[in-house]
Amino acid sequence: MTAKLPSMLDPEAKTADSGPRSVNLSVIVGRIEAAIEEETAAIRGNLDFDIHASNLRKSRYLYELNKASRCVTPQNISAAERNQLASLRQKLAANEAAILSHINAVTEVAALLQKAIERAETDGTYSAREFASDRIAS
Repeated sequence: MTAKLPSMLDPEAKTADSGPRSVNLSVIVGRIEAAIEEETAAIRGNLDFDIHASNLRKSRYLYELNKASRCVTPQNISAAERNQLASLRQKLAANEAAILSHINAVTEVAALLQKAIERAETDGTYSAREFASDRIAS
């Protein structure tokens, strides 16, 4: 989602309002910011959060942003849009940190479950040593 942001944030770029395009970009970026903020907060504190629905929403907004950004050049982006994109970049960084934390927690829980399953399977009931001693005794 941030692939086009660096060129749009060029501090040397001239600013000019290009009418409807500016409004559309600003509106789209505002929606993305709201979705990212909602997702970040939910990942941190809502166990019932639907990450799949959030990903679908972000995909749709990314599509809209890509369409809107086709008309954006460093010469026609306003200072307000540049600031809004910088804010979005910060929110995306916070969102990424929350997602990575969530993934790490899930990975740790999965590892604990895997170890518990391995311990349960190696409790001696079905070990090779048990089968070998049964065959020798028979």
